[in-house]
Amino acid sequence: MSGHSKHLPADERRAATVEAVVDLAAEQNPSDITTTAIAQRMGLTQGALFRHFPTKDAILQAVMSWVTERLLARVDKAAEGTTSPVAALEAVFMTHIDFVSEHPGVPRMLFGELQRPGETLPKRMVQTLIHHYGERLHRLLEAGKAQGELDAGLDVDAAAVLFIGTIQGLVMQSLLAGTVSRIGREAPAVFAIYRRGIESNT
Repeated sequence: MSGHSKHLPADERRAATVEAVVDLAAEQNPSDITTTAIAQRMGLTQGALFRHFPTKDAILQAVMSWVTERLLARVDKAAEGTTSPVAALEAVFMTHIDFVSEHPGVPRMLFGELQRPGETLPKRMVQTLIHHYGERLHRLLEAGKAQGELDAGLDVDAAAVLFIGTIQGLVMQSLLAGTVSRIGREAPAVFAIYRRGIESNT
């Protein structure tokens, strides 16, 4: 990246900054990422970096916006190309897993933001992302109940929480193991167990 970052237009420079932060987060504790490290990764001076982002929090806000836009767009596209609510849920699950596999620094940053004390804008952005993601799950789960695919007595709130929690569990296991590749191998079998728990028995 450093060979191309010195003469980029402003929008591309901001996008390159986000990419640099996501890459760094895959390699080290996100809370330890400094503006110096970001600038070095991009082959820039800190002064050049601060011309586009006045503070480190502004960089984090840009990263959270990038994550929100890309992840939600990908899960929406995945759900649209399916034939049933349950198939859509599986497509969303696997698409989310693929996103994490491609960008392993993202969940580390999200977990890190949620653990920060007090209220920060990046933290609120993560909470908003989870809220919008949950709304999509609720619609699919309700549609599944209405079409008879899912148990009529299914607690949709709990099912949505479990869906997100299952992905988070897979992510945590992969982070603990130090290998992101396992998440893709384990995801289909894990989703199959989740699916059996919410499907209609009739």
